[in-house]
Amino acid sequence: MNERISKLAGSVGKVIVGKKDTVIKLIAALLCEGHVLLEDVPGVGKTQLITALSRSIGGKFNRIQLTPDVMPSDIAGFTMLDSNKGDFVYRDGAVMCNFLLADEINRASPKVQSALLEAMEERQISLDGVTHKLPKPFLVMATQNPVETYGTFHLPEAQMDRFFMKLSMGYPSLEEEVQILERTELNNPIVNIEEPVMHVDDIIAMQQEVKQVRVSDAVKEYIVDIVAATRADRNTVLGISPRGSIALFKAAKAYAYIYERDYVTPDDIKNTAVSVLAHRIILSPQGKTAFGTGEAYVENVLRNCAVPAMS
Repeated sequence: MNERISKLAGSVGKVIVGKKDTVIKLIAALLCEGHVLLEDVPGVGKTQLITALSRSIGGKFNRIQLTPDVMPSDIAGFTMLDSNKGDFVYRDGAVMCNFLLADEINRASPKVQSALLEAMEERQISLDGVTHKLPKPFLVMATQNPVETYGTFHLPEAQMDRFFMKLSMGYPSLEEEVQILERTELNNPIVNIEEPVMHVDDIIAMQQEVKQVRVSDAVKEYIVDIVAATRADRNTVLGISPRGSIALFKAAKAYAYIYERDYVTPDDIKNTAVSVLAHRIILSPQGKTAFGTGEAYVENVLRNCAVPAMS
């Protein structure tokens, strides 16, 4: 593994017990300038995960608890009259940070969801004719509870498609939960990260390095074969869009970079495909009966697509 990535994952591991795969994929999304939707039940460490990542990098961290009464101005900020200056000034919203935890995004109104997703896509805020650039790097980790749906606003597929990855932490194993109890006995584990292991400038530099990772024509065709298989299938109502194939392309490059390769292999595609593609698919009634979830469907597609030979 890349030494800097190993240090970063190790720092996050001082707070998060286990869940190495989730941590690595979150870092991969950061290296691709993507955003993550974390769907899980309360209390499994979602807030701690993004807090630990931001503290390990030294970036600015904001958290907003999304409820139906949150306004778009809480996300984007607002302009107000400064009586001392006699002019209008911009007041930062929650998005003016490097790492934003948007807790329970499906409890926010559609207007607030669109304000957040616009900032994620454009990486800027426009108010009263003035454009305000967001800091770099900028990562949104939005969460939602998959069990409780009362009082929630379902994210439309067009908005789901804008999340680079959808991840889940899941419950810890028995051994991991014992470690969690020991770590939380005296204080919050976040204090274990005493200082950052890298700077935001290091992340920006690595984002550029990831772009230099090579992808052969055979692997590009493998990506296209996978997404094309979801489009002409009676098991799906909605297949993968070109945005999905671009995301898989980028995620595979990040995975190769993390494991110190300057080229992508089919295994990089397989390791990232479920997290990148599953939330972009709508299964038909037949598909739901056959596979149950988008994750199981993508795994089946991977099994049936011919893997290119690597020279």
